[in-house]
Amino acid sequence: MDPITDIFRTLHVTAFGLHRLEATAPWGVKQENQTEEKATLSGKKMPPTDLAHFAMLSRGNCWLSVEGIAEQIPLTGGDCFLVAKGTSIVLRDSPRTRPGSTFREIGAKANGNVALYGGGGAPTTIVCGSLSFDRASLKPITQLLPSFILMKADEARTLALHNTVQALASEMAEQAPGSEVVATRLAEVLFIQVLRAHIASGPARNKGWLRAIFDPQIGAALSGIHDRVKTPWTVESLAEAAGMSRSAFAARFKELLGQTPLEYVTEWRMQKAIQFLQQRDKKLIDVARSVGYESDAAFSKAFKRVVGANPGEYLKRGFEDRSDAGTAEAF
Repeated sequence: MDPITDIFRTLHVTAFGLHRLEATAPWGVKQENQTEEKATLSGKKMPPTDLAHFAMLSRGNCWLSVEGIAEQIPLTGGDCFLVAKGTSIVLRDSPRTRPGSTFREIGAKANGNVALYGGGGAPTTIVCGSLSFDRASLKPITQLLPSFILMKADEARTLALHNTVQALASEMAEQAPGSEVVATRLAEVLFIQVLRAHIASGPARNKGWLRAIFDPQIGAALSGIHDRVKTPWTVESLAEAAGMSRSAFAARFKELLGQTPLEYVTEWRMQKAIQFLQQRDKKLIDVARSVGYESDAAFSKAFKRVVGANPGEYLKRGFEDRSDAGTAEAF
């Protein structure tokens, strides 16, 4: 199994809090760095998971400013972008317009899933929402997403991506019976398609985990880990899979992923274990053996070290988190 497929199958990306911003010029809205506050469009708290936000321009034109990028980016209909949690952005009708409100302030006055804002001039429609993984994300996953991905409409590399963008805009505009469910599923598909298009755009744009996946030697080791998670991997055996010396492999792995090979192995085993635990039909010892541990005691100790709670505590906490997430809204 390739690592990217394994990531998506294991973590189950979920979209939530889809909203439509109907803005009229002049207008400017900002999303502050919310690593600590985790505010949302409606002012409610987000689920306690790692998140990304996305927005798609379905009508009009606007300008986007992204933290860490010097130049403002012009957007037009069909353009979409993803920003990782904690990245500040500004959207506005003109490069000269100062942002007057935050998404949170505008959302507090929203009518259902539609937020109106601006001075009554030229209209712009933006569909926005948030994406989460259904459990706490560990290092390999937080490194999966770059802080910013932009997919211009004229750069759409596949007909499928273009069709998804159009279908999502249509569902958010019509609000027919069942539109909320359909739009949520389309947003989840859009996320995977945008990420896949980003990967296909070339190795030069990939960093961290994505860069490691496409490194011929480190990528071979990662493929082995994801394909055979319960194998008793050592640095030596992983280096052999990569066709490198032990020391060169360990240094290169740490350079690309920011952690040691065995730290990565352990963290991904815990992600797979969480997936198995949530199926509720497996004994603890069976879960432990599925991810390479011969005893449930050794597995529980590793699980608590990595996740911060033992398996039983985590499942209880995860159920409570999902209950809280049911009322959360986006951006």
